[in-house]
Amino acid sequence: MLVDYNLLSETSNFFIFPSSRKFYPDELSVVNKKTEIFLQELTGIDSFFEIKYQRFIIIIFSEHTPLKIDQNDALINLLQTMESEFNFTLIDKVKVFYKQGEYVQVKEISDFKKLIKNRGVSKKTIVFNNFINTKSEYDCCWEVPATESWISHLF
Repeated sequence: MLVDYNLLSETSNFFIFPSSRKFYPDELSVVNKKTEIFLQELTGIDSFFEIKYQRFIIIIFSEHTPLKIDQNDALINLLQTMESEFNFTLIDKVKVFYKQGEYVQVKEISDFKKLIKNRGVSKKTIVFNNFINTKSEYDCCWEVPATESWISHLF
């Protein structure tokens, strides 16, 4: 069941699925609808989702109603189906997602290191921490300066 974001506790389980590219407008509506239908059909599970920056699928599940193994498998299947249908990647979290002005960019770690070396990014560059696990971490620590992120050791 979909619920309001504010009704979920700070310790709710949080999942971020970053897309390897920005969703096109026609894809965005389909991704949104498929995700909404999937979550509405999960019986006994309080959840919330949103799509941020036309690139991140963010799903929160209440810690009081966690996913069962078969439901988790069904979620992964949904994501893989969308990956195949639209030719993007959602399950690879090891790339560096960062802001360059108002745009979200993505690089392999090796390419991001080159950007650092060539001063294409700085310690103040906003980086997305897609490894967060709870709502409270999302609220404080999803978009942070590079020196406060999971890639801080590269500087």
